[in-house]
Amino acid sequence: MNSIPNIPNLKGRDFLTLADYTPAELTYLLRKAQELKARPLAYRPLVGKHLALLFEKPSTRTRVSFEVGMRQLGGDTVVLTGDQTQLGRGESIADTAKVLSRYVDGIMIRTFAQEMLVEMAQCAAVPVINGLTDLLHPCQALADFLTIWEKKQSLSGLKLAYFGDGNNMAHSLMLGGAIMGLEVVVATPTEYQPNPKITAEAMQLADEYGGKILLTTDAADAAEDADVLYTDAWISMGQKESAARKKAVLSPYQINQTLLGRAKLDCLVLHCLPAHYGEEVTLEVARSANAVFFDQAENRLHAQKAILAELLS
Repeated sequence: MNSIPNIPNLKGRDFLTLADYTPAELTYLLRKAQELKARPLAYRPLVGKHLALLFEKPSTRTRVSFEVGMRQLGGDTVVLTGDQTQLGRGESIADTAKVLSRYVDGIMIRTFAQEMLVEMAQCAAVPVINGLTDLLHPCQALADFLTIWEKKQSLSGLKLAYFGDGNNMAHSLMLGGAIMGLEVVVATPTEYQPNPKITAEAMQLADEYGGKILLTTDAADAAEDADVLYTDAWISMGQKESAARKKAVLSPYQINQTLLGRAKLDCLVLHCLPAHYGEEVTLEVARSANAVFFDQAENRLHAQKAILAELLS
């Protein structure tokens, strides 16, 4: 692991959004993730370090990948769910952040409001990592870019088409894609388009770094000659009341054989999971040679290990 160069300015930083990082910094994290993946137990810079994992939302991939990743790097975790902290009984975010900073070396939080994450980062004296909010999911996006890079050997100039709800995944793919030089086309119905502020930010980053951001309501046009097709679950946590109507509106944006046929033959199909086959993606496409869902899921571990090793060591 001595071949991995040190970048001092990542130590102690937060990981709240990909927009806080430059192309060189994100490329460095991707390269480090590749090396950690190749030799998963050879690099242990976090011996004696502890990471607090705060969960206001249920989790499978986030919890397991952070716990395993931290331990592979030599450290340990403290897992706290919503009913296991004083946050649920009225303690302020600021006080929680200050107390945890006296006990642990980093905080990962998976929550609803981006504002809670930002306040936690502002008040904590240790790095804060965004494990998911309603607005952004940067750890997943970094793992996605790692997966694409592994399969395509590059990122710049590729066309990534996203289909469905303009949600936290769409936002993080737009921001990261803009920074890394991808053309990101987001295909959504009008009422489920991405957050306008995130769209504007992504377009500004694209102008700065050479990416391209497009919004459309035409799924077929978005898929044309795409290198990557991406989708996510249509119904997020807490949206069950509107599920039936939302599924009907989003049905034209399902990734199926017809849509896949418009993309390049070697197109990758990505889904951050959990998947609902027959809704956002057909089982036929999910089981095709184009789909790399479980490579993505594995790469959460390696991408997050790169983040932890750099921010906490």
